[in-house]
Amino acid sequence: MTAGVLLVDKPSGMTSHDVVARARRALGTRKIGHAGTLDPMATGLLVLGVDGATRLLTYVVGLDKTYEATIRLGAITDTDDADGEIQTRTDAAAVSLAAVAARISELTGTISQVPSRVSAIKVAGRRAYDLARAGEEVELAAREVTVSRFDVRGHRRPSAGSGTGSDGSGTGEPLAEFLDLDVVVDCTSGTYIRALARDLGAALGVGGHLTALRRTRIGPFAVAGAATLEDLATHPLLSPGEAASAVLGVVSVSADEARDLRHGKRLAGAAARLDPDQRNRPAAAIDADGVLVGIVERRGEDIKSAMNMPQEVAS
Repeated sequence: MTAGVLLVDKPSGMTSHDVVARARRALGTRKIGHAGTLDPMATGLLVLGVDGATRLLTYVVGLDKTYEATIRLGAITDTDDADGEIQTRTDAAAVSLAAVAARISELTGTISQVPSRVSAIKVAGRRAYDLARAGEEVELAAREVTVSRFDVRGHRRPSAGSGTGSDGSGTGEPLAEFLDLDVVVDCTSGTYIRALARDLGAALGVGGHLTALRRTRIGPFAVAGAATLEDLATHPLLSPGEAASAVLGVVSVSADEARDLRHGKRLAGAAARLDPDQRNRPAAAIDADGVLVGIVERRGEDIKSAMNMPQEVAS
């Protein structure tokens, strides 16, 4: 099996682990991992590392991401998304788009965010969502995240229907309107879009949750053209060299230098080849055939391998 990176468009209703299992069967290898999970409800981009390229995933996990989502204002659920049970409903008819814009501005930039209690964060060794589903109280610490874009692309005001009020009484009175917002969010890794929906609804006084979520980008990788479940076995992989070059800076090395890096030697004076903005970050060492030799780091004026790739033949 050729090592590489496979971009997959995950459908709704599957876990990220389900997709990895399908890819293992399709590609005939157990050595496949992913860079960042998606909830079963969510769709969109998963980045899979295959065989030796799994070691590149550590450089993908922390990249910025883009999501497209629909936020429903006027209802709170116990999971902050549509998979949960509605806890309260509040008429959102009076919520103006100007008020939405003002509250969104407060959730843009560097903010402090408390993750959803049904997130995959571990608390005392257990996943928060396991604790929540077991009926245990879950308190998660706030974390600093950056939301660089939070734009409303469209809105609708569907009827919330009638019947049971937020206090549980069967009044039969119309519950007026929800306000659905189609949004696009650019954010740092670790940002919870469900928490943005929850916090926006709370700030507007009507509650909110996600009804749709799609990840369209992870760093330089886009969901457009990604593999579907049906073509996992035939979809082309990005070579380790292509993937690493997209994520990191590039240092071109000769065959002799490639051999020296693989043997743990430093390349004297080679730090001058790094772009100025890359000098304090890892870079991909690529040989004349476009093969990834490894990931290198600066050591003074030299560079040294921080992670070597298994030797491969250029395709």
